[in-house]
Formats: sequence, structure tokens, C-alpha cells
Amino acid sequence: MPSSVRKFSPAGVAGAARRFLANRDGSIMPMMVLLTIPLVTAVGFSVDYTSAVTTRSDMQNALDAAIISITTLPTTTSKGDRQTALQQAYVANSGQGTATLTNVNVAADGSATFAATASYPMPTNFMQIARINSVQVGVAAAVRKTPALVQSTFKVTKVSGYWNKTMTLYGTKFGDTVAKPLMTISYTYNGFGDPKGYGTTTVSTINGSTSTVVQQQDCATKTVKNFTSLPTGAITQTDSNGKRYVTTCTDTFYPANGTGAVIDVSQMDKLYLEMKVPSGNPTTLRSDDPATSNRLYIGASATSMPEVATGQTVNIFTAVPCGQTGYQAWEDGGNAVPADVSNADFFYTTTGKCDFNQRPSETVLTQ
Repeated sequence: MPSSVRKFSPAGVAGAARRFLANRDGSIMPMMVLLTIPLVTAVGFSVDYTSAVTTRSDMQNALDAAIISITTLPTTTSKGDRQTALQQAYVANSGQGTATLTNVNVAADGSATFAATASYPMPTNFMQIARINSVQVGVAAAVRKTPALVQSTFKVTKVSGYWNKTMTLYGTKFGDTVAKPLMTISYTYNGFGDPKGYGTTTVSTINGSTSTVVQQQDCATKTVKNFTSLPTGAITQTDSNGKRYVTTCTDTFYPANGTGAVIDVSQMDKLYLEMKVPSGNPTTLRSDDPATSNRLYIGASATSMPEVATGQTVNIFTAVPCGQTGYQAWEDGGNAVPADVSNADFFYTTTGKCDFNQRPSETVLTQ
């Protein structure tokens, strides 16, 4: 490098400025002191302040991401392990300094709050002229999580139609990319020939390659001369020729005191329902497909089930109510939609249990 070219650094400028101010040669010194001190100080504060603002913004973003990440850990995770995970996530998101977990509280109802701070002694450049070698930069973040669905129980109430069909609940675990079946409800038409058509429905839970039957509903149909002395829950129909039909359905649970398909979804990041109707058009209906989700009905009673709006997707986590029974039904494709829920073919109830949930989507930043 030619001798006439020199490199300058903030530290070098600061040192030169101090040497200049210490020099007592020349009659212009008093004026230069008066002019240089505020000028250099203003420039130094401006440059270092801008750097501090940028550093603080980066630290805040890193701490926000870090505190959200630790809310996805199980409730059994110790505070020490959460602290380690917080610092690792903070650094991974380009946070500077040290992040500290200040609060972890998971209530009995599953609601939770977390709080953390981060601090960093940011080195100064020009402010060293005033012997300020570092500026403490600090940020804080807090989040809350509301109780969310961790378990759902599905129970068939009535299935009909001439078309065989199967509804499957699929779930994707945290960290996985492939959805796996958690439950199936399969229907087979009995072929009797009554207007609505009934048959046998089998509900099974699925755990890996193991399928376990938990409910079976067998519906038998016969013709009668009149609708008198009918058993409780009997379904009556009259065809266009005036022929009368009575259908009775019997539910068998496994075990005998069971309530249906109890599905643990606490480790699931995503859920969706799929209806396969081999003879239908379309043959595949999905709750997360805006083109077919409008064949799903969701409501608070057996008779009040609004149809999902066309073009919408359904979040199963919010479609299943906490601590109470919800009602759902599918139109399998035999009727055009929109249509009243009475035209649906596949009816079931679903009851949710809510508690602390690891899904990051349930986390809200509060600070």
C-alpha cells in the first residue's frame, strides 16, 4: 500500500481527537476546543445511538422468536432446560448478549404465561472520546397461551346412503411433514332398498399399523303396514308408492363402557378430516380443501349445523368444542350444495378436551 494512503478506524479517530485536545500549541487552541468538543460528541452520539437502535431491534426479534419456541416444549420440561433452549434459540436468531427466562407459569386449566429478558453491553466507537466504552442494551418479551384441544372423542350417531364411504382423521405430529391416520369411520350399505338407505358403520382408532374397533352401529330395515308401536329411536320412511319402512340401529362399543373413538391430538401440529366416497363425485372430500370443505356441517346441536362456507378451510382444532359436545355431518356427494343439513348422510358427535398445548399457533406475544 502507498505510504500516502492511510486507514482510519473509529478508535484511531478517537485517539487522535484526544491527542489534539491535549495539545497546547498555538493561539487558536481555545477556539478549536470549543468547536471540536460539541461537534465530535454529537457525531459520536449519533453514530453509536443508531447502532444501538439497530442492535436493540435485532435483539427484540431474536427474543420474540426464542420465547415462542420454548412454549412448544412439554409441560414436564424444567425451567433450567427451558433457559438453555431459550438461549440457544436466541443466539440462533442472531440475538446478542444473554437471554434470561424470568417467568414460567402453567395453570391448572392449561393456560400459560412466559416472560424473558435479554441484555447486551454494546461496545461504542466514537463515544469512547467521552470514555463511554459500552452502552447497555436491553429488551423484554412475554407470551401467553390459551388452553387448546389435546383430545377428541368421535361417536357415530347416524350414517345413511347407497354409497359406501369412509371418513378418516389425519394428523401431522410436531416436526413431521407427513400426515398419518388417527381414526377411521367406515360405512357399508345394507342394500335393503329403502329411500334413504342404511347399513353398518364401524369406528376404529389407528395407532401406527394397529387398528382397533371401538364402535359398531348396525342398522336393520323392514317394511311395515303402519308406524305404530315403534321401538325408541326408530327411523321411519315412506317411498313415492306409499310403502313404509322402519329402520332400527344398534350401537355396540368396545369396551362395553366405551364412548367412541378417543383420539390423543396433543402431539399434533395439524389435523384434517377426509371423506372417501368411491361412487361419489368428487370421490375425495377434505376439511382443509376449500373446493370440498363446503360439504361439511359444523354446529352446536343435531338440528343446527351450518354448512361450511364455500372456499373456506376448517381448523379441526377449533371446530371441536372444549368440554362440550359438538355436532358434525357430511354430505357425501348425492346432493348439490349448499343444502340443509337434513340432506347430509354422515352424522357424528365430537367432544373436545382442552389443556396446555405445544402448538406455536396458540401463542400470543403480549410484550
